[in-house]
Amino acid sequence: MALQSMTGFARSEGTVGRHRWSWEFRSVNGKGLDLRLRLPPGLELLEGEFRRLAAASFSRGNLQIQLTVSVSENRVEAVLNEEALAAVLDLRNRLGAEIVDPAPMRLDALLSIRGLVDFREAEDDAEAIAARDAAIVEGFATAIAGLRTMREQEGQALGDVLSAQIDRIEALTLQVETDPSRTVEEIARKLEAQMAALMEAAPSLDRERLYAEAALMATKADLREELDRLKAHVTAARALLAAGGPIGRKLDFMAQEFNRESNTICSKSNAVAVTAAGIELKVVIDQFREQVQNLE
Repeated sequence: MALQSMTGFARSEGTVGRHRWSWEFRSVNGKGLDLRLRLPPGLELLEGEFRRLAAASFSRGNLQIQLTVSVSENRVEAVLNEEALAAVLDLRNRLGAEIVDPAPMRLDALLSIRGLVDFREAEDDAEAIAARDAAIVEGFATAIAGLRTMREQEGQALGDVLSAQIDRIEALTLQVETDPSRTVEEIARKLEAQMAALMEAAPSLDRERLYAEAALMATKADLREELDRLKAHVTAARALLAAGGPIGRKLDFMAQEFNRESNTICSKSNAVAVTAAGIELKVVIDQFREQVQNLE
């Protein structure tokens, strides 16, 4: 599966009948999938379908989605109030019996009667409305595809950056592992020098006890476990990138594990070169975690 970033923009538009519609999508980082839909009145019934389509393509990100619909041709229709007309005609018939040669009823006189005829914007029939809604749903799917393409393009670029940072983490781990200060000979030399200095300063110290304590301290300061865990994390992070899909949360956890081991290396270090490598390791891990925040 392709990697996706959580940022992107997409737009789709079209015309059906006398209606013109346009979709606009904006996506930014989010802990989960948060859809904020703004729909014109009368289209609320389609919201469930829109949410289903979005959830099928994205698992994380704050999506602001707006639909605009306009009418390109206004049509006016006359609506006759049948009850009012019947009442007027009934009144004319009753009055006609009392009036000799009543004047014929004129159309303009009828139209001047308040409430008899109402002029309003013509409404589309069911077929036209169904065609409009189908086009809008299709346009939504088109915009979804466009947004997904943009997020995948950015996701690929993010993947390249993260892969390079993992390579750097691995290189710094190897640098610490192969530092001369970690050889058995160098560790023995340092311990011997430290013991000699202590014995010279305090001849009364128990030599055997002193060497036992020094050996214990050397064991606690060993970085083997931390280096092995860093290597394992590097392998796991590469596997996640290769698998793709929504791996942002998993890589964020991996960044925390990287950081824990680098902190321990810096605290245990007894050599300037190892400390420097540990500090650089922390910087790279921090950059790695910052980039991971943009990944779905």
